[in-house]
Amino acid sequence: MKRILFSICLLVGLASASMAQSAQYEAVMGRNVAMLDDSTSFNPDKLLEIGNTFERIAAAEKTQWLPFYYASYCYVMSALMQRDNDKVDDLADKAAVNIEQAEAISPKNDEIDCIKSLVATSRIRVDPPSRGMKYGMESAELLMKANQTNQENPRVYLLQGQALFYTPEQFGGSKTEAKKKFEVALQKFSTFKPASSIAPHWGEAYAKGLMAQIK
Repeated sequence: MKRILFSICLLVGLASASMAQSAQYEAVMGRNVAMLDDSTSFNPDKLLEIGNTFERIAAAEKTQWLPFYYASYCYVMSALMQRDNDKVDDLADKAAVNIEQAEAISPKNDEIDCIKSLVATSRIRVDPPSRGMKYGMESAELLMKANQTNQENPRVYLLQGQALFYTPEQFGGSKTEAKKKFEVALQKFSTFKPASSIAPHWGEAYAKGLMAQIK
């Protein structure tokens, strides 16, 4: 009887500890995801700082894909915003390592493919003439893959539109076609419901901003 009671107490203790750890994880993730919802965080240095925090969370929560995902998101966005092109590849490499770790935990994930497409895009800016075709095709293929996984993800259409918006017309870009993609993205955003408060939900304001530039 004592062994049974001990086993029950042990199971209850383990369950309580697990719930406390889960609540702590949600809280720390929530605080850092909220920083990414604040436009003042979007400068290269601040994004690096937040990315480093997500890496530390990922080191402690090795079975969770979101910390790796957000670390990669921070690094690739910092890469895209860098004025010094010499820093871009190193940041893209850090983003690639983290998103690969996220993918190992959560394969066939459209959100992860969106970040992988951004990593490819970031590498183009270092030398567009020599890198544009290779990484442009890689980015487009990743977005097609993401779309096949989830046709309701608004970030897929946003990033497809972004590619059309910034690519010169002689290389296949088109503001007209970009606008169509942004319109679909915004329609999808209007009905999109994140899986949780810390699940990916970025992009709507950015889509509206690019649309405004076309108008």
